[in-house]
Amino acid sequence: MSAGWVGGSVRALAVARRCVGAGAARDLARRPVVDAVRTLSHTVYGSRVAVGMPDAGVERGLAETVVWHLRVLAGWQPPAGVRALRALAGWFEIANVDERMAGWAGTPADPPFALGALAIAWPRLHRARDGQELRAALAASPWGDPGGTDARTIGLHMRAAWARRVGVHVPSARSWAAGGVALLVARERHVLVGVLPAAAAATAARSIGRTAAGAPSWPSFVAALPGPARWVFEPGDGPGELWRAEARWWRRVHADAAALLAAPREGQHRVVGAAVLLAVDAVTVRAALAAAVRCGGTELVDALA
Repeated sequence: MSAGWVGGSVRALAVARRCVGAGAARDLARRPVVDAVRTLSHTVYGSRVAVGMPDAGVERGLAETVVWHLRVLAGWQPPAGVRALRALAGWFEIANVDERMAGWAGTPADPPFALGALAIAWPRLHRARDGQELRAALAASPWGDPGGTDARTIGLHMRAAWARRVGVHVPSARSWAAGGVALLVARERHVLVGVLPAAAAATAARSIGRTAAGAPSWPSFVAALPGPARWVFEPGDGPGELWRAEARWWRRVHADAAALLAAPREGQHRVVGAAVLLAVDAVTVRAALAAAVRCGGTELVDALA
């Protein structure tokens, strides 16, 4: 075991210990939202979350906290660890592109996440001035050609490509990636009843198979899914209960990440476990705050945890 993995694993454990956790998130969900945010401001999210922020600002602060800790964690890793973290952090590059396209459409957009060494192609993508230039930049990058210039075509292609990239560079995450693609296809084809753009469909097929990606009905879709992707659905699930499968995906990812972090030897598994637990924690806290806004219970948090 290299010294890089030892140091990186120690840092991963330290970062993961700072997560709020499901128990504390349930407590946040039961509080008035101002109290919940005030409590959160004294946690790992405190440097980017404060009382008085709008809801969107708090949510943005949660995400920025994850990005920052992933960047710090990457600074302690050997090259293989950085590649794994860069693959996992691809979601934030997708979010940057989404905001960029929203700005072109005249919608108020957030500033891009600062990705540093975790960027896959963001410096090049950031220079694009319209959909045509963005498509060309993507085609010349590891993301590949999305096959079109509209937001839906680019967004779906990047999400399918991200899952594929995670599956390649993070072996312990292959079942998560395949399950995520299954959820993406289920939502687009069998809930929204749309047609996947050609590039997104081809990329999705590399993760779940051509038959499943193009299945015309829900039963044929689920039946065609390979084992690494089928686990997100249970008998009785239908398009109308996709949220159950999505919650099941988060619970599985959470449990698997915790097991990776607890592995007895240092290595990529611990680093991946810590990185994913950071993301799951932010999503769980976001769900808790959403419950607090509605003065509701802990159902959202329970579904994820």
